[in-house]
Amino acid sequence: MGEQYGGDHQDFRGGKFRGPFTAKKVEYHRHGPAPTALDALPPKAAGFTGRRDQLGELLSAFDPDGGEAPGAVLVAAVSGLGGIGKTALAVEAVHAACGNGWFPGGVLFVNLHGYDDDRLTAEQALETLLRALGTPPEHIPNGVDARAALYRSVLAERERELGAVLVLADNASSAEQVRPLHPGGVRHRLLATSRSKLPQLGARLLALGELSPEEAYDLLDRALRIAARDDARVANEREAAAELALLCGYLPLALQIAAALLVLDRDKPVAELVAELAESGDRLQHLDDGERSVRAAFDLSYRRLPAEQARLLRLLALAPGPEVTAEVVAVLDGADTPPVRVLDALCRAHLVERGSGRGRWRWRLHDLVRVFGVGVVEGDAGLWEEGEAARERVLKFYCRWARAADGRLRWLSGRPEPERFMDRASALAWLDAERAGLVAVMQWALEERYADTAVGLSQYLAEYLYWRRSFDDLITVCVVAREAAHRAGSRAGEARAWNNLGMALRETGRAEEAIDAHARARDLHQAVGDRPREASAWDNVGIALRQAGRAEEAIDAHTRARDLFQVVGDRLRGASTWDNLGSALRQAGRAEEAIDAHTRARDLFQVVGDPLRGAIAWNNLGNALWEVGRVEEVVEAYEKALEGFREFEDWYGTGQTLFNLALAHHHAARPAEARAHYLQSADAYTRANAPTEAAEARTWANAITP
Repeated sequence: MGEQYGGDHQDFRGGKFRGPFTAKKVEYHRHGPAPTALDALPPKAAGFTGRRDQLGELLSAFDPDGGEAPGAVLVAAVSGLGGIGKTALAVEAVHAACGNGWFPGGVLFVNLHGYDDDRLTAEQALETLLRALGTPPEHIPNGVDARAALYRSVLAERERELGAVLVLADNASSAEQVRPLHPGGVRHRLLATSRSKLPQLGARLLALGELSPEEAYDLLDRALRIAARDDARVANEREAAAELALLCGYLPLALQIAAALLVLDRDKPVAELVAELAESGDRLQHLDDGERSVRAAFDLSYRRLPAEQARLLRLLALAPGPEVTAEVVAVLDGADTPPVRVLDALCRAHLVERGSGRGRWRWRLHDLVRVFGVGVVEGDAGLWEEGEAARERVLKFYCRWARAADGRLRWLSGRPEPERFMDRASALAWLDAERAGLVAVMQWALEERYADTAVGLSQYLAEYLYWRRSFDDLITVCVVAREAAHRAGSRAGEARAWNNLGMALRETGRAEEAIDAHARARDLHQAVGDRPREASAWDNVGIALRQAGRAEEAIDAHTRARDLFQVVGDRLRGASTWDNLGSALRQAGRAEEAIDAHTRARDLFQVVGDPLRGAIAWNNLGNALWEVGRVEEVVEAYEKALEGFREFEDWYGTGQTLFNLALAHHHAARPAEARAHYLQSADAYTRANAPTEAAEARTWANAITP
């Protein structure tokens, strides 16, 4: 065998070979440095708008002179619902930071695909980043710890040679995916985006919500003008554009898809797309432009949920109202206590949000997440049955406690105590907290299986909504109850709904409609032989007639009601009828008869033990006494009324009586007392949700020179 010499060849001289022999020439190449991918940042989103505050927050964190504490390398974790615009904001911020020259070492970008089936592990992400930094593949070790160590070493060398590096880790699903990507040093920065909050990372957390209405409008307008500079449909249809933004839930992805649909059809008015979305049984079906889909974005998050979280999300989508209290969540879940741990997990995933009033533990879903959840339930027979059982639990829960609360509001001394609520304040507090859900659940009355229960619920809400002067809600509740009762053939239920509707109509100034509603109630009660309720309907007809200025007809209606109550022996409601008759007599100019009627009412209320309605009678007696000039008695009557209204925190009645007292003092040439009472009246009206009356009282007060 020949000797080997230096160089790149072998010397075989003198060698002896037997058989075939082949020598292969060996070639040596000097490898250049591996290519880098330090300019792989995605381009900025076309038409990016809004997010000024959030963008400023990120840039202040990136700023090398921003005063970040030593070691605060993982600057921010941007989190939010799928389609909320996390990546667009992150990319915008990184481009701006690079434009400021803050990261001369370059930018690394890795998409972790955290919610895809083939999401990257931390080890795979480190390989991607090391390759981007120019590390030859054969030099990349196996194992996450070894790769992380090499990654930090390479970044440290790059920092010494070129400067700081910014790493953008997009679409992470967990802290475990991100933590090994920590770049080390004190100048590098790491920004992560995720659909989940990542509090375990010790990062500055930035949670994104939906756009403001103005930002949503700008996004739509810019998207159309980018496609065609002269496309002014959004500007020309501002109201329709605002409605479109609302239907998209101010979600950037949904808005971008809606804009794309308009771009694809230049002849389609914005209002036409709005109509398609509003009338669709499944909005998400329309929010799909062939490449992007809101439903697909949500589905990625949903499929990653553990079973108990997925179940609760579906049930929350069926809840009535924009928000639900923790108590209602427990009812939906079929549990004795709210599933706080599961709710917190869904909140971290941005699929559930805390509602208004943290102390009350309220929860809400984004509007489109609710649509998604309902779609999941409706697409599976088993899930549908589960959902119907939950809805039935909620309706029964609302009926039980609304009935108890209504019983407390109507309770008189000596009667059995209602369950749960010890006083009016606690009953009103519960009704206030649940009002949106109570009103929303009434829509279920239009479904046959829930009709009877929901119609019953409407009766328990009437007194409360009237008390709170929530007349729009009362009208909504009564209209649904009336239709459901009529469809079910319940004339008694329909009559009660007509009667309550009439009360709401007359309080909103629609006297003629109120007369018709009460008359319909009267006729239905008469047809089923319910004489006490027929009498009440006659009394209400009289009130509406009086509001319409038809005093003599009102007197006749109240007289009929009075006589019927006397026949059935109902002294409480008979007392109310005497009081209403007095008001009609006063309107007809028969003041002395009115004084007698109000006095009878006052005395009857005292006998039956109803001090609140007794306060109403005292106020009305004062009005009648005013007509005949008995001023001192007028003031005494109003002061008696004031005591009763204040005792029951009837702020509307308090406002009325204080206003009447102010008029009395004004008439008696006592301007200081008059002005003080006008201002007190305004405050009471404000507490009673009566802004028009409050403004009138302040106007009268300001007209008096102090």
